[in-house]
Amino acid sequence: MAATCCLTNGSDEPLPKIRRVPVQNKVTVVLGTQWGDEGKGKVVDLLATEADIVCRVQVFCCCKYILMLSWLCYVLHPILTHIGCSGISIQSAGLVERFETRKLMRLTWWRENLIVSDRAHIVFGFHQKIDGLLEAMKGHGKLGTTKKGIGPTYSSKAGRMGLRVSDLMGSQEGFEKKFRALAELYQQQFPDLEINIDEELENYKTYKVELQPMVKDVVHYMNEQIHSNDNKTILIEGANATMLDIDFGTYPYVTSSNCTVGGVCTGLGIPPCSVGDVVGIVKAYTSRVGAGPFPTEQLNEIGDTLQKVGHEFGVTTGRPRRCGWLDLVIVKYSHVLNNLTSVAITKLDILDGFDEIKIGVAYKHNGKPLPLFPASLEVLSEVEVDYITMPGWGTPTSECRKYEDLPKNAKKYLSTIQEILNVPVKWVGVGQSRSAIIKL
Repeated sequence: MAATCCLTNGSDEPLPKIRRVPVQNKVTVVLGTQWGDEGKGKVVDLLATEADIVCRVQVFCCCKYILMLSWLCYVLHPILTHIGCSGISIQSAGLVERFETRKLMRLTWWRENLIVSDRAHIVFGFHQKIDGLLEAMKGHGKLGTTKKGIGPTYSSKAGRMGLRVSDLMGSQEGFEKKFRALAELYQQQFPDLEINIDEELENYKTYKVELQPMVKDVVHYMNEQIHSNDNKTILIEGANATMLDIDFGTYPYVTSSNCTVGGVCTGLGIPPCSVGDVVGIVKAYTSRVGAGPFPTEQLNEIGDTLQKVGHEFGVTTGRPRRCGWLDLVIVKYSHVLNNLTSVAITKLDILDGFDEIKIGVAYKHNGKPLPLFPASLEVLSEVEVDYITMPGWGTPTSECRKYEDLPKNAKKYLSTIQEILNVPVKWVGVGQSRSAIIKL
């Protein structure tokens, strides 16, 4: 007997019309547009003062601040909820260690402020050891990883062998079985890898107790918040930066996650229609840590000055950052990928001492202009950069707090960036202090 399909509700009447419920509270996203270290923190901190919820997507890793974990700074706001999302990797040992620091600092409200996704993957100590072993094996082909175990953790995730926070929150028997299987597999692959499995399992019993009150289903939680009628202000900070995106960055000199706006949806489990403003953070010059092509790099006194005056040394590793002129080809590419609605120009004050300043505005390869940032690193290493040269301003900007206070040539520099990108400049950073930011 042939099956039939009924498109009615059991009667002769058609199905009722369904009204699509719109997203009530669109999220604001803050993303780095270069190779990281653009100075997102100051802008995020400013926007967080007006937010109800702050979310961190992509990689969760340690940073050398007094709070050690960059996004944990938001738990200093007693009324602010902060979320570690599904797309991040949690280093449980480091997180619990920071909890003890919070206790010593007499911060009492952070437990109520912090939510950890039950879908977040766990970075184990052996992931960090493997990261170092793999980097050493590459010899001259080293990527410049921070050796925090991020790559191996994402490798476990992609291989469907990883353990998530939900595993830790489940039965001890189930977690132990999966942990032993993963640890033993890596010991087979890396004979020199030492793992005290029993000791680690005992440690994770403690971590479970500490983390359990903060673990939630973030997909469910965020769905409630974006559809809430309470006019929630939701701020999302992306880790790393666009050019470190595993798909769209300078692969393989990238991180292991998607650092572009798409990572917001996969990290939080929210639909694309919930994304509102996307703020791109642009350092007034360009820097990068580690290896890989860098078209506007200045291997001369200019680069040395930018590095010294800008204190361009890796927060996590202490390594000096490579420095060069602002590369707007990169930033325009970031705009194509992320649909930036505004940008913040940071560290403008670092350019105060230059008589003239250059901006990279186009690439040529074999004499032909490239329409967009190339995928091939071979091509990228061979490009010629077209620059425009502008006069410097020779006047300190670190005390400026209004746009009108800036030197004429500094304003011209900003307006040129805005004109080329066709994206409004909304903030300008002119120093390290929290107040050293100009809102346009």
